[in-house]
Amino acid sequence: MSLTILSPPAAEPVTLADVKDHLRVTHSEEDALIAGIAVAARQSVEARGAIALIAQSWRLTLDKVPEDTIALPLTPVLSVDAVKVVDRNGSAQLVDPGSYDASLGTPGRIRRAGIWPRPATAIDGVHIDFTAGWSDAASVPDDLKQAIKLLAAGFYENREAAAEERIYNIPGTIDTLIAPYRQVRL
Repeated sequence: MSLTILSPPAAEPVTLADVKDHLRVTHSEEDALIAGIAVAARQSVEARGAIALIAQSWRLTLDKVPEDTIALPLTPVLSVDAVKVVDRNGSAQLVDPGSYDASLGTPGRIRRAGIWPRPATAIDGVHIDFTAGWSDAASVPDDLKQAIKLLAAGFYENREAAAEERIYNIPGTIDTLIAPYRQVRL
C-alpha cells in the first residue's frame, strides 16, 4: 500500500501575514524563509494527524482488490474521485462507481459493493483517487491553524540542526491541538 499526492493544496490554511504576526516579525527580508517554514509546519501537522488541511488530491495504491472495507488514510475525505484496476496492458481501467460504496468525511471509507475486475499485476494493481481536506482556509479549524503557527515558531527559532547541547522537540501542545482530528485505528 502506498499513498501519493496527485495535486497539492491550492492555498495554505495560515497566511504569511498570520505567521509573521505570530512570530512578531515586521520586516519582509525573511518572507521566503517564513513562507517555507509555514509550509513545512502545515505538512508536519498533516503527517502527525493523518489529516489534510486544505483540499488536495491523493492516490491510495493497493496490491489487490480489497476483501473488506478500506479506511482511507487521510481525513476529512471530500470525495472519492476514481477507483481503477490495472489491466494486463498496464493501463488503469475505471471501476464502475456502482460497484463500490463510499463514505465521506471522517473517516473516509470504501467498500466493494459489486464485482471488480481482477488486477493483472500482483503489485500496485488498484488505484483509489480521492480528495481530502477542508474546502478552503476559512473552514480549517482554528486549533489546527494554531498548531501550524506554534510549530512554525519552533522551526523559526531553531533553524540549526540538532546537536548534543541543543535538541529540539515538538511541543506537546501541538499534539494536543491535533488530537481531536487524528484517526484512531482499532
